This record gives sequence, C-alpha cells and structure tokens, in this order.
Amino acid sequence: MTKVLLTTGKKKAAIARAIIRQGNGKIRINKIPLEIYEPELCRWKIMEPVLLAGPEIINKIDINIDVKGGGLMGQTEAVRTALAKAISEWIDKPEIKRKFLDYDRMLLVSDARRKEPKKFGGRGARRRFQKSYR
Repeated sequence: MTKVLLTTGKKKAAIARAIIRQGNGKIRINKIPLEIYEPELCRWKIMEPVLLAGPEIINKIDINIDVKGGGLMGQTEAVRTALAKAISEWIDKPEIKRKFLDYDRMLLVSDARRKEPKKFGGRGARRRFQKSYR
C-alpha cells in the first residue's frame, strides 16, 4: 500500500488542499502542471519550497493541489503553504522543516488573518458615511 498524505494551506479566502504520494516528480495545481502554470510570478513563488527541498526529494513524489476561493495571490500563497507542509510531512526530518522556517515562516504556517465584517453606519468595516453639518 502506498503512503498518501493530505495537507492544507490558507490565505485570506483561498484554501488549497495538497495530496502527496509516491511518484516521479509531477506537481499539478488544479490539474495544470506547475511548469506551465500562469502567471509566471505566481509559478516562481509556488516553486520556492520545491527548490529548497531539492530534486532528489521532489523526483520521488507526485503532488496534486486543488485550490479555490480568494484572488490570484491569495491562492498562490495558499498553494505554497500546502506544498511546503506536504513536503515537510512526507520527509519528516527536522532539518527540512528548519530550512523552510528559516527561509520564510509563512511556508509552514497558514495566515490566520481574515476580512473584518462590515458594520452599520458605513460602507465597510471601518469606513463611515460622510457627515454634513450644513
């Protein structure tokens, strides 16, 4: 029986779920291979944990990531977190976890910040309607 792991990453309203299993180095995001994922800036941001882990680890696993909700960069950050968590759990060595944390803590820790709810008397959470004295 092959080992399969499920990890998640969150950023704002975006949620990414990563499924990692034994394979030959294929990484797909919403069924799109990472090599042709657009825009290029997002692709490079997602590849950071892959480059930190190294080819000797990545070439032995397949990772499928499904992401939904939020905007483009929120989804990118969520995918990046889910990917780094998946690699870290799969390898299960403290040095790879330490390497991720030293590079960027957000690789392994999901961002807990969310949108503040709207309140009465204005258009948003903090903005108020203009007041006229005359």
